[in-house]
Amino acid sequence: MFLRRLGFGLLFALLAFVGAGVASYFLIDALSSNVHDRSVEAAMTSAFVFGPIGGLSGFIAGCIFGGRRAAAPGENT
Repeated sequence: MFLRRLGFGLLFALLAFVGAGVASYFLIDALSSNVHDRSVEAAMTSAFVFGPIGGLSGFIAGCIFGGRRAAAPGENT
């Protein structure tokens, strides 16, 4: 049960890290008022701020949802 939760947590963390990083890159690139190095700001903020936040929240969600399983017919929960 523990390894199942850990596996789902790591899988969700990876997917959430990438998703949050890509989404925040495009949002920062579009909305930033920085004129000189907007792409560098977007890349660094995505990789070191929003990516880890997304990864941590994905890990927590994966650990919570990874441990759930459907009860077999006639099995008490």
